[in-house]
Amino acid sequence: MIDERLWRQLEIPQPGSGRSVRRLLPESPHDIHLSVTHPGQRRMLLLRADARAADRVRRLLVDLPQTSGLSLSLSSVSPREFELQVSLTADDLREVFTPLVEDIAEVVRRTDTAESALEAAVRRFLHWQQLMRTVSRDGLGSDGRRGLFGELYFLRGYLLPSIPHDAALSAWTGPEGTPQDFQLLHAAVEVKTTTAKSPRTVRIANERQLDDTGVEALLLAQIAVDERRGGSGESLNAVVDSVRNRLESPHARARLDAQLVRVGYFPHQRDLYEEPRFTLRRTDVWRVVEGFPRIVESDLDQGVGNCTYDIDVSALEQHRVTTDEVTELIRGTDG
Repeated sequence: MIDERLWRQLEIPQPGSGRSVRRLLPESPHDIHLSVTHPGQRRMLLLRADARAADRVRRLLVDLPQTSGLSLSLSSVSPREFELQVSLTADDLREVFTPLVEDIAEVVRRTDTAESALEAAVRRFLHWQQLMRTVSRDGLGSDGRRGLFGELYFLRGYLLPSIPHDAALSAWTGPEGTPQDFQLLHAAVEVKTTTAKSPRTVRIANERQLDDTGVEALLLAQIAVDERRGGSGESLNAVVDSVRNRLESPHARARLDAQLVRVGYFPHQRDLYEEPRFTLRRTDVWRVVEGFPRIVESDLDQGVGNCTYDIDVSALEQHRVTTDEVTELIRGTDG
């Protein structure tokens, strides 16, 4: 992962104008670099490609929306070589820029050709633009705050005490858009957070969330909380700080910060998250096995998808698992 020390090394003043450059992912066939300009100290991600690849990606740059603090441009380095530049133009987004750069670089790494690498980089930049517009000045919406609280509560209460912290943070993949919020070596966990006083149903967002294809054990957790302004519960900031303070590994802390940014919790907006406060009412965890009431992709006719549905909690009692059983599954044993 990219850490602040690397940026600081690149920002060491240099005589005259120019830029410091460090290659990322040297095992990748793509020419990916971090860079800092001098004397302007502008942080950048650079992706070089030939003129043919650049010509194919130009259409994506037409009428590219503007995002305050970030820019994307395509520049000629030589008659046969071009450079896609992702630049940070506002210091208050520094803590956002590093996860953005890591994310784009990882997407590029998984591509096969220069053309697909450039296109993937542009499309991922557009994804981040959309995220930042969605979050806006008001921060995460109420559903986003509640959902993030629940995932961090589960991370703190179940994963961190059970497995090494680096593994626990690596398992938190929900911010990357995976079908379940946590994906471990032998298990996956989908976490739902509700403010219902006595939850009678669990809302499932799509037909992939409870699909256990390729997963040894799939768990569904529902965390019921009381949510109120000025209450005595725990704020979103408090649970973030509580998780971070438990982490002994710099790598785990960096992973936490990166995932928080991916979900839309931006460090420069912390003042928005002192309210509301959350107080736990109850936690229910069920194991998804044969006979569990659900809709999965293989059940659907061709052309049908994005199925949101509710499961009656009363139908799940036989699938309930204890805290000890959850811990065993997280650790990779099946009791």
